[in-house]
Amino acid sequence: MKKIEKKLSFVAQNIDMFVCPICRASFTDTQCYSVICENGHSFDFSKKGTLYFLTHQITSDYDDDRMWNSRAKIQAAGFFEPIAERITSLIGSKEKQRILDVGCGEGSTLSYIERKRQSSKDVMIGFDISKRAINLAARRETDVFYCIADLAQLPFKKGAFDIIIDMFSPSAYSEFNRVLAHGGSLIKIIPNSNYLIELRHLLYDQDNKNYSYNNQDVLELFREKYPTVRIEQLKYTFELTPALFEYLVYMTPLHWGADSERLNQVLSNGLSQITIDVSVLFIKS
Repeated sequence: MKKIEKKLSFVAQNIDMFVCPICRASFTDTQCYSVICENGHSFDFSKKGTLYFLTHQITSDYDDDRMWNSRAKIQAAGFFEPIAERITSLIGSKEKQRILDVGCGEGSTLSYIERKRQSSKDVMIGFDISKRAINLAARRETDVFYCIADLAQLPFKKGAFDIIIDMFSPSAYSEFNRVLAHGGSLIKIIPNSNYLIELRHLLYDQDNKNYSYNNQDVLELFREKYPTVRIEQLKYTFELTPALFEYLVYMTPLHWGADSERLNQVLSNGLSQITIDVSVLFIKS
């Protein structure tokens, strides 16, 4: 079966999870490699089997091939594996979970979860605003369905998901609450002050805003929205080869504001290890 036919079949089987991002009506049919809503709005599948749900043009600094390719390569080396493992453990052992990955990027996290839960028969959807990221994710041999969508206007029905994963992505809590099923779980990963601290200090001087990071605003807003949140710290170091260090530099927005001469010097000197320090926020609705 061709990839586009496989993904068309996925949407047909799970059509009750989707809504039209234009009029919010239900989708009723899939035909001629398109999905069609009750009011006749039609969205075409790409050759890779993805759907483009954006209703207006959005420009993003994150639509960068080098960044997403670098992220995929360092992810393949296990860079975020402890985080993906913790997310998987929080999902638990229950089968047939409907899982949404918010800002899924090139699909590494869902790919890991899919491997770990390969017998669970989950329905897994990842979306990102970056078409380049989704194109890269769609190259994977996977049962996960990927689409390009707007965080603020999710093309999914009320209560469509048992699990929402938000790893380093912005949040739209009203939309999360709408699409999360009763009794479902939201797992959000945010960086702590020591996240990639060695790279920050190499690229920037102390008086630069990028020299340090504080997650208090994000954390306080989450606590305000979800007072029963469970918070845990996950911190580890990752060993770097010269090639992995280069992937690290280009997979993070940290290099965007760096002086070009300093950036080249940092790339020449490298780092032997880097600190990953995050908070895992978990709520059950």
